[in-house]
Amino acid sequence: MIGRYTRPEMGSLWAEEAKFDSWLAVEVAALDAWEHEGSVPAGTAAAVRARGTFTVARIEEIEAEVDHDVIAFVTCVAENVGMPEGRWIHYGLTSSDVVDTALGTRLVKATDMLIAGFDRLVEACVDAARRYRHTPMAGRTHGMHAEPTTFGHTAAVWAQAADRARERLGRARDAVAVGKLSGAVGTYSQVPPAVEAAVCGALGLGIEPASTQVVGRDRHAEWLTALALAATACEQIALEIRHLQRSEVGEAAEPFGARQKGSSAMPHKRNPITAERICGLARLMRGYALAGLEDVALWHQRDISHSSVERVALGDAATCLDYMVDRTVRIVSGVEVRPERMAENMERTYGTLFSQNALLGLVESGIDRDPAYRAVQAAAKTAYAEGRPLREVLAESPAVTERLSPEQIDDLFSLDRMLARMDPIFDRLEDLT
Repeated sequence: MIGRYTRPEMGSLWAEEAKFDSWLAVEVAALDAWEHEGSVPAGTAAAVRARGTFTVARIEEIEAEVDHDVIAFVTCVAENVGMPEGRWIHYGLTSSDVVDTALGTRLVKATDMLIAGFDRLVEACVDAARRYRHTPMAGRTHGMHAEPTTFGHTAAVWAQAADRARERLGRARDAVAVGKLSGAVGTYSQVPPAVEAAVCGALGLGIEPASTQVVGRDRHAEWLTALALAATACEQIALEIRHLQRSEVGEAAEPFGARQKGSSAMPHKRNPITAERICGLARLMRGYALAGLEDVALWHQRDISHSSVERVALGDAATCLDYMVDRTVRIVSGVEVRPERMAENMERTYGTLFSQNALLGLVESGIDRDPAYRAVQAAAKTAYAEGRPLREVLAESPAVTERLSPEQIDDLFSLDRMLARMDPIFDRLEDLT
């Protein structure tokens, strides 16, 4: 991932240095296990721990000659350990025993960081929901005014979506928290299951119950899909802010720095660039998920077609989502809400936001549903055409006034009565924090 969208902690996890550190951890854990089995001289693991250093530059130098990164890594570490202990590094293992098991440890660490990010996002959304639970605005379906809602309700929807993303990440973490040291085709021909169990246990991983040369790639596809879905939780928030920030709407806006500039040509512009960036990166995340799905089916016990994909997709996806959730937290925590504009916009549709209330009120008064629907529809059309409140138009309709008193008609347009029923939505937020 390019530096623009990389936060330091996640970026360091996917750096070459960290990758080789994770490989070395597997190699040392394997030597511990081999020593316990009595297959490797006592003290070998300690010697490798003490002297098993490497440099990325030296590994790359060796790889340029042998064209195999694991061999280059093992050679480099053995050079620094020296003999006789160096000869036991990578004993009985195939490359994927090391690479896949080490990858499992890094995927776990990355997922833990992402879950922590979504913890912060859920908290920010819950805070916004509580703060604005009584801030009314027009609810919209198909982009058109529908019924009243509140900005707090909007944020409550975000909080629940972010929580579901957090739960999916937890399940995906479990899926990839596995390793394997079962050999070239997964048959334990050179490594006993006890060594595999010891290594994975030491690294905090489960064991792939039946592996080939590699851990099943459906696990990584599940992980990438969970990340892509988590990205859509961020996208959902960002897209709503983009719509609400449009000049014609103007009901909310993302934070804007005191010295920030919105356009190189038009000084008045205040563009939702962070929200737009999040929406764009969500498209990239869906691409990574597709790449992971393409990696599942491999030839026989393994080919290498998945390797090149994963070298890019896994680290990039984690880094990208880590950036996205951090920026989304910033938007939600600093969102500028404009209640006056919300109230003004609600008035633009002349009270037609309460049309369903009027329809049901007429049905409850004894009018059949279809005639009641047509009466309210006709009144709404008149309200738009003449620029008059729907309540006023209905109060002039004999079909309405013969059934409902003026007080009953007024009650149909009670915003407080409609919004009071939303309380359980906010009560459910207690389960998220």
